[in-house]
Amino acid sequence: MIRRTILALALAAFCQPVFAQSSSESADGYRSLFNGKDLSGWNGDPAYWSVKDGIIHGETTSDNPAKGNTFLIWTGGTAKDFELKLEFRCTADNNSGIQYRSKHITDSSAKNKWVVRGYQHELRNEVKFPNVSGFIYDEGGKRGRICLTGEKASWEKDGKKVQETLIEAAAYEKLFKLNDWNEVTIRAKGNNVQHFMNGKLVLDFTDNDPALALSEGVIALQLHAGKPMWTEFRNIRIKDLK
Repeated sequence: MIRRTILALALAAFCQPVFAQSSSESADGYRSLFNGKDLSGWNGDPAYWSVKDGIIHGETTSDNPAKGNTFLIWTGGTAKDFELKLEFRCTADNNSGIQYRSKHITDSSAKNKWVVRGYQHELRNEVKFPNVSGFIYDEGGKRGRICLTGEKASWEKDGKKVQETLIEAAAYEKLFKLNDWNEVTIRAKGNNVQHFMNGKLVLDFTDNDPALALSEGVIALQLHAGKPMWTEFRNIRIKDLK
């Protein structure tokens, strides 16, 4: 009798459906874009980009300056509606950024083959408004700072309209970790994009200009031209939104 019971339980367990989770996708639906070992799946100038201690490291020096802004581009395809999470830190001497819904400019005659244009989530190691992480910059475009950190706004045919303040300067100063790792979340759905800093919504922007709004494109990490600087990224992951 005991043997029959054990056999029945074993058969029941064997017949249960097995749901295998992809090694690249977590239980919450995110998949990693960085393996923590090398730059597989990314395309950038090896003179500036490397992996150190499991972290993506971009750096320019006085002996090795960047000839214009240069980007490390994710080669896994384009992203349309998504939620992107990552952690970053950078120097206070310059700024960096995260490109999304952007375009890789592939001009074979250009000296810099890693140029990206489009929406940029600004990254800075500062806490004084308005030059802080989180605003949207129109990289390579004509709109400049499309939406500032702390704003809920839209862009209409006649320009930007601000509807609400999401966070004040004093609260942001407490939220952001100077000289340390900070987590960014970018949520893009339709013509609306939201930026979160360390879990707090700091920007909500709707692009209602059909001639300028971006709906899909590449993801990339920026290393800024100018003074010597470094920027680092880790825990880069993305989830598609339906």
